[in-house]
Amino acid sequence: MDPALFFHRFHFAFTISFHYLFPQFTMGMGLLIVILKTKALRTGDARFEKAARFWVKVFGLAFAMGVVTGIPMEFQFGTNWARFSEATGGVIGQTLAMEGTFAFFLESSFLGLFLFGHKRLSPRMHWLSAFAVFAGSWISGFFIVATNAFMQNPVGYEVQADGALALNSFGSLLLNPWLLWQYLHTMAGAVVTGSFVMAGIGAYYLLLGQREEAPAEARGHAEYGRIFVRLGVLVGLPASVIVAFPTGDMQAVNVAEHQPAAFASMEGLFESEEGAGLVLIGQPDMENMRLDNPIEIPRILSFLTYRRFDAEVVGLNEIPRDEWPDNVPLHYYAYHIMVGLGTLFIGAMMMAAWLLIRGKLFESRAMLWVLMFAAPLPFIANTTGWMTAELGRQPWLVYGVLRTEDGYSSTVSSGNAIFSLLGFMGLYLLLGILFLFLAAREIGHGPGGHGTSEGSPAPEKNPGGGGSRGGGAGGVPHTDIPSAFNEGR
Repeated sequence: MDPALFFHRFHFAFTISFHYLFPQFTMGMGLLIVILKTKALRTGDARFEKAARFWVKVFGLAFAMGVVTGIPMEFQFGTNWARFSEATGGVIGQTLAMEGTFAFFLESSFLGLFLFGHKRLSPRMHWLSAFAVFAGSWISGFFIVATNAFMQNPVGYEVQADGALALNSFGSLLLNPWLLWQYLHTMAGAVVTGSFVMAGIGAYYLLLGQREEAPAEARGHAEYGRIFVRLGVLVGLPASVIVAFPTGDMQAVNVAEHQPAAFASMEGLFESEEGAGLVLIGQPDMENMRLDNPIEIPRILSFLTYRRFDAEVVGLNEIPRDEWPDNVPLHYYAYHIMVGLGTLFIGAMMMAAWLLIRGKLFESRAMLWVLMFAAPLPFIANTTGWMTAELGRQPWLVYGVLRTEDGYSSTVSSGNAIFSLLGFMGLYLLLGILFLFLAAREIGHGPGGHGTSEGSPAPEKNPGGGGSRGGGAGGVPHTDIPSAFNEGR
């Protein structure tokens, strides 16, 4: 590989991986903030209002980081990938422009109203501003995923005389069969991130409040910790399941249908096989074209892919070598890390939900420690998920249309790419430290103190378990969910 091409690829991979740490959090947390605001509006309980305002401060920090790291990334289309931009700008420029014009402005404008308008707006209008922030983040995600879906499965275009791609069907672009499941999978992954972070911070507050020497302020935080853990689990469990099935399952079927080389690579399937097994663990051996020490479940891969136990799954042996992903082992490991973590998420959330039903979650120190230490893991899972998608598409920028080696800025030397990469690394290191410092300070302050001041834990209405004590997400009355989920337990 041309050294300049390698460093251009590594440069973009670094900036987009760092950038995506923040949108996945804001897209997931936006939904949870709306649920808290809905609960506050329906019950009049000041704790939910205070909890929403606490999380929107952390949301605002992440949103600012996303903007700061996202803008340079888009400039890289011109600086590092000029030939790609020239060839595809007539298509992907549409979705990128709509993301900035409609979604980003909607999200950023109403974020300001939500942050600073709680004393000037009516409760319903303030709720509307929270919903607009959530909607803006998800619409933004849609247009970004639509752009990526075109690169994975190009539709709705024509090739002009100069070789550039031009959009000939905007409807086809937005109805790309690749787009639906990729978008739902991405959004569900973001909700998992937000849920685990909320549950993890809630678990931290509960563990802090359980210490014998805990001050009154820590006990006040623990009251909010129960809200955070409950909501994180109630939303995180279904989101974790949805990531695996149906969204992850159907996205894998998409890959098998449209990118057989990528599918064989991520499954470690070197030889075509009827009744292929699902490999749980194994190490790719590229010299001998096999998996070492495989542990697999017989016939399950064929069934999951084609709904038949005896179906044939195409292996890498039937695909020309120049169409294989450039780094099969890295692709294989990224995919299995994503799947492995996703399985752990389901197990952890199921256990937490079971303890919540039994009324023992808030006192289970072991489970609270699990939730707290699991909070960073969805960031790893989402990052390896995007690595799976992008590594699998190689050696194409636009699958089957534009190869990666034909899309980078050939006039920008490897030395220039290394120099700017080091600059970005240093700058992003400082930004990351600043974000962690500011976020830790907000978490340290907590959403509420003690006593009866504004934002402190307010007494529940109907302490006997009436509708205002519904522990369900989105302010669902307690009669709509098992009573063990309610705060009375």
